[in-house]
Amino acid sequence: MPIARPAGRIPDAAWTSGLREMTEPWKGALGCLGVAVFFAMTIGIISWQALEQSPEEWVLRGRAGGVLWERRRGALLLRALPEGQPVAVIAVGGVPAAEPPPPRDRCWQDGGQFCYAWEEAAELRLSLEPPPAPSTECYGVRWTPLRPDVMLKDCFSMANISWYGGASIRDQRWPFNSADSPAQPFVSGDFGKNPTGYGPVLERYFLGSTGVTVTVAPNVPFVLSLESNQHFCLGSAGGPLQYLLCISSDVATAHRHVGTQLVEPARVLPDMALLGSPIWHYYGPVGSAAKIKRGLRSLTRRLKRHQLQEGVLALGERSTATLAAAEYVSMEQRRRRSSAHAWDPALINPLQLSITLSPYTSIASPLFLRSLRDNEASYWLSLQPRFGGCLVPLLTTWKGRLCARLNVTSEAALSWYLARARALRRALGAAYVVFEGAEGNAFLEQAMSPPAELAGDRYAGALAAALATLGNATVISAGTRSSHLPLFVQMSPRRSDWSHAGLKGVIPSALHYSLLGYNFFIPDAVGGSLAGDAPGDQELYVRWLQIVTFLPVMAFSTPPWLCCDTWVLNLTRQCIQRHRDLVVPLILKYSEEWLRLGYPIFRPVWWLSPTDPTAFTIEDEFLIGDEVLVAPITEKGQTWRDIYLPGEGHQWMDTNTARVFDGGTLLRNYSASLEEVPVFVKTS
Repeated sequence: MPIARPAGRIPDAAWTSGLREMTEPWKGALGCLGVAVFFAMTIGIISWQALEQSPEEWVLRGRAGGVLWERRRGALLLRALPEGQPVAVIAVGGVPAAEPPPPRDRCWQDGGQFCYAWEEAAELRLSLEPPPAPSTECYGVRWTPLRPDVMLKDCFSMANISWYGGASIRDQRWPFNSADSPAQPFVSGDFGKNPTGYGPVLERYFLGSTGVTVTVAPNVPFVLSLESNQHFCLGSAGGPLQYLLCISSDVATAHRHVGTQLVEPARVLPDMALLGSPIWHYYGPVGSAAKIKRGLRSLTRRLKRHQLQEGVLALGERSTATLAAAEYVSMEQRRRRSSAHAWDPALINPLQLSITLSPYTSIASPLFLRSLRDNEASYWLSLQPRFGGCLVPLLTTWKGRLCARLNVTSEAALSWYLARARALRRALGAAYVVFEGAEGNAFLEQAMSPPAELAGDRYAGALAAALATLGNATVISAGTRSSHLPLFVQMSPRRSDWSHAGLKGVIPSALHYSLLGYNFFIPDAVGGSLAGDAPGDQELYVRWLQIVTFLPVMAFSTPPWLCCDTWVLNLTRQCIQRHRDLVVPLILKYSEEWLRLGYPIFRPVWWLSPTDPTAFTIEDEFLIGDEVLVAPITEKGQTWRDIYLPGEGHQWMDTNTARVFDGGTLLRNYSASLEEVPVFVKTS
């Protein structure tokens, strides 16, 4: 039976107020419950992200390693398998890095690639690439900006990893972790023009102590910055950023597999006779050809008097130009001219002559004015007129003068320039020709976009290829993708002091050049050449002399009899003889290995101890091949030093004392008087 209901109707006002009174407590309870559920869901999501969801996510995995995305730092991690040891950390810039890529990407159907796009920012493509050797694995990285204002930047951490290679710098370090350099185009340069810029020898190759290499694509312009002990960064230059990451078992294996492939395998040696010939720079009077001849005769007599009569007398660019103006004439004029006025190489016998040229000419010179008169303005780098008209030579500075620079993209200009160089070499009887000023991009120096054929360092590359046709007795001031050519490379001038811009930078520079394939370099003159005509510090001169004794060529700007005591002159003779008897045969031996395999001749100590962290930061020792270790003194007033002997299982004999030590050990406070340099020979 249904329940009886009251027949009377509750007034509307009473019903509404009654309902409001009945629901107020329930509404509060429901609100609290909703807030509690919201907080519970939030805490659950946070807990799931923190505890369940890994902060790192594999995006591309290979056989020997793989690439992960780290959400916390917005970074790509390169890990080695099976241990999972991180070998590189790459912080990503220019995109919203905190946004994680999804588990499945746009090219998920291809297991060898990973693709992801940050909307309206950039696209990332990772790919497994063919390895250079079975035990090395490589990953291609390509960033493409989706807007013109997006500047991409990948920064490689220096935490727990030492980095080598890249660009030479004025205060050269080994490794370059402690170096600083603002972001600037990765182009060779002249320290005289830009002390904070990059130097004349560089390659798009970076080597890490964990066995990782970074090789930037050859045709992609980029900027490089170095932030001391933090990271180095590769930045885009208004376009894509593309490089190759490779991972090997250790740093030496990585360089053998990747670093030796930077240039063509068809390597050619320069004139190895220069190795045993000390170079004596001429800094006498240059006002006229007659004064230069008298100065050369005087220097030759003094060298003979001090029993240093073998080697090369090197004329600078100004002396060469002065002598050439008096001696260089056409064949027709030479036939009409008395031979008494011609240059006679017998004046400096038995020494040989080296002359210096550059691709620059003063705009006030008869040569430049004559080229304009003869409608040969295309022989010089020029600005292209927008609406027709004449070419306008691009003016730049060289040694304080306003100059034009040779146009290496013109075959006619190159043929004309090389013909002049050959004729001048014949006229002066020069054994060697030095070409300065090959480095740098004249357009970028003036904040102008270079033509495509001269982008980056293509000027230096084109000039090096042309100069190689002159023969193997040619010296050039820059190196980029040209280490396979038969050219010597002249190192930049160094300060006459104990800093990394002076003596302390000599060994790091030698290791840098050799690592990049430029084994046949000519160091700056003993004592340095930037702080004055003669080094005032005899100790500095001696320690510098001891280092260059074990490098390819010994060069002097200040003769020892002008700066130092008699015993230093005797020491100089001994060092030159030791260089010929010990060092030159070693270089000849390991140059054959370089021809076959591309291995550096001057090697860091980690070459024999590639997994010992102690070896990664040693910048004041070096190996010649695998069998001689040189550990000079580079601190003023010091007569002892710690010496690391690499290669566990090997034994090393001190050539001064005949004592034998085990490899893989550190000799503390090892004695080295001012007259000595510690040199060890591997005996097993």
